[in-house]
Amino acid sequence: MDNESNLTDHFLIAMPALADPNFFHSVTYICEHSDKGAMGIVINHPVEFSLHELFDHMEIQHETPTRKTQAIFNGGPVENERGFVLHPFDKTWNSTLKITDKLAITTSRDIIEAIASDAGPEKSLIALGYAGWEKGQLEQEIADNAWLCGPADDNILFDLPVTERWAAAAKKIGVDLNLLSTTSGHA
Repeated sequence: MDNESNLTDHFLIAMPALADPNFFHSVTYICEHSDKGAMGIVINHPVEFSLHELFDHMEIQHETPTRKTQAIFNGGPVENERGFVLHPFDKTWNSTLKITDKLAITTSRDIIEAIASDAGPEKSLIALGYAGWEKGQLEQEIADNAWLCGPADDNILFDLPVTERWAAAAKKIGVDLNLLSTTSGHA
């Protein structure tokens, strides 16, 4: 796969007509894209419990972490019992995949324990599950106009309020989602 068609470190922005509840109005950060398929994390679908509750569920001590109310996200429909942490690449944890020179994803418990004790990465996005595509599947969905694609932005990923991420990711590539129709016609 050439660099121009590789969507690693890009956002997939769901088109307004994409009705699948896993991806409705979603922004998905692509962690890996190759000839074998793609893997990403939905970054704007929070689940109904907080980081504090995740610590309790995992039986992790957490005296006074500054981010105990941080949202947890539904990262996608695959392996949604498994945790994924997107974070700046400043340290390697037990199970870390470097995505770019600046960003990584970690799936090991040690990073969650570090976050609980305020020793983790300064910024992070924690998700349960991921979105996965088989060889050629994502490319076909893009050709079918299910997704817009654009370069990822750390501000959208880590700092922007969740409710603003979908519109902001589209705006970054010059698209106003309010002007797109949810229906299509045929000539």
